[in-house]
Amino acid sequence: MSLVVPGPGSQAAFTYAPVGGTRETGPPPAGYRAVRERRRVGTTEADLEAAAAFVLGFGMQRALGLDPVSVSPVAVEGVTVVLTAGAGPLRLRAPTRVVYVVDEPDRRGFAYGTLPGHPESGEELFVVERTAAGVVAEVRAFSRPAWGLLRAAGPAGRLAQRFAARRYLAACARACADARGDGAAG
Repeated sequence: MSLVVPGPGSQAAFTYAPVGGTRETGPPPAGYRAVRERRRVGTTEADLEAAAAFVLGFGMQRALGLDPVSVSPVAVEGVTVVLTAGAGPLRLRAPTRVVYVVDEPDRRGFAYGTLPGHPESGEELFVVERTAAGVVAEVRAFSRPAWGLLRAAGPAGRLAQRFAARRYLAACARACADARGDGAAG
């Protein structure tokens, strides 16, 4: 069975509101849980460039064993990205669409939002920025389970999301270290 990935302009509706809500750092929308994790991943301009390329190229998702299927190899606003994991009849498909891309001199990344068929409902931001403390990667999300089985998981689902966010950030730190050639996730 082939996986068809709609391109920009696909009309599938997002499964949550407000779309673009991860631009704000305040509390999540009513009924959603929030996750925000940050980690210093480097100090130099080269680290910022390496981290940005990793994030925008869906490196964080790949590092967790997800296969991001898209018409674009990098995050582009409006592009559908179907995150897949597993094989055969147990293959999980989690459709998302890139809501916005951050492309500022000291800050780069993107956010995607869930589409029908995704096990969660919400939005997730992956961004790197240069700060006084160095180059910092951040994962910020608001979500709630879309599937009954996940709703039954309760607090375990929140813990899993926080664990995944931390793994995303560790992978970004490793990518920066690899780009420096020092092998230390710093």
